[in-house]
Amino acid sequence: MTTRRKFLASAGLGTAATALAAPSIVRAQAPIKWRFQTYAGAALGEEVTKPAIDYINTAANGEMEIELFYADQIVPTGELFQALQRGTIDGVHSDDDSMASPTPLQRFGGYFPMATKHILDVPVLFNQYGLADIWREEYEKVGVTWLSAAGQDPCNFNTTKEITSLADLDGLRLYTFPTAGRFLSQFGVVPVSIPYEDAEVAVQTGELDGMAWSGITEDYTVGWADVTDYFLTNNISGAWIGSFFVNQQKWADLPEHLKQIVMAGIEASHTYRNQWYWGGEARLRAQGDKLQLRSIPQSEWKEVEEAALTFWDEIAQEGEVHQKVVQIFRDYNDVISKAGPPYNFE
Repeated sequence: MTTRRKFLASAGLGTAATALAAPSIVRAQAPIKWRFQTYAGAALGEEVTKPAIDYINTAANGEMEIELFYADQIVPTGELFQALQRGTIDGVHSDDDSMASPTPLQRFGGYFPMATKHILDVPVLFNQYGLADIWREEYEKVGVTWLSAAGQDPCNFNTTKEITSLADLDGLRLYTFPTAGRFLSQFGVVPVSIPYEDAEVAVQTGELDGMAWSGITEDYTVGWADVTDYFLTNNISGAWIGSFFVNQQKWADLPEHLKQIVMAGIEASHTYRNQWYWGGEARLRAQGDKLQLRSIPQSEWKEVEEAALTFWDEIAQEGEVHQKVVQIFRDYNDVISKAGPPYNFE
């Protein structure tokens, strides 16, 4: 029989053993917090940047929280690089041209004239033709980590004035990218640089005649189709080249499993944008009721395509990196020019 003394002794040992076996209480660490700004305004940002941020925040399971800011909310888009470099913001989604990158790659982000024909050209150029290595190396030199690039929509014209010939471009005041504006100025276009969110009002007040900034999907999404009348089917570039960047030290400090989550979110968002733009461009051209489609005859537009090749030569002379990137564009365009439809329709 178990005596009272033995029971108490056993109970005491059991209590001690239970105390020893009980797991210690570990307080959860505070989540890693980043501030992230996109080039896009709120309406567009919902489609082009927020899916990546939402994915990361959910998959990080409380270990990381990224707060998303839209165009110009923390700093003007033209100051994004400097803010990223000094740590005012931790991550950026933008093109090199808009954010005034201090690298030679500024010329090629956004819309480099006639370098691409379709949205999938961009990941192919980066992953199969070597642009990713160049981008990674150039940003490492200036203290910023480049993560990934993807294509988006083409660069068409949406305007208040009808365009059916090259002559109609003369004198048009358009909101556009720095490099695109430099190229288009030879055809009489007057490029205008203003904050993204001011472009719609600038058209309404007559300061602008329209935009050479996007495809038709963005025109409808951000409200530009409400203030312009015509959409030119000719484009000066088949796909926007934009990237995700992070502050170099913040990336170095991030645990490996969170780095993988960030990259997975970015790559998943690339896939989403591919279908969102590709389907949107077709549907809104065919079924949209706000913009009337216009075209410049291909025989006349050929002059713009030839001018782009001359422009490439000028850019290539600006430095060794410029020359390397232009050569990659030449090599790729040589391939697709010989591949036939759907890669080209010549």
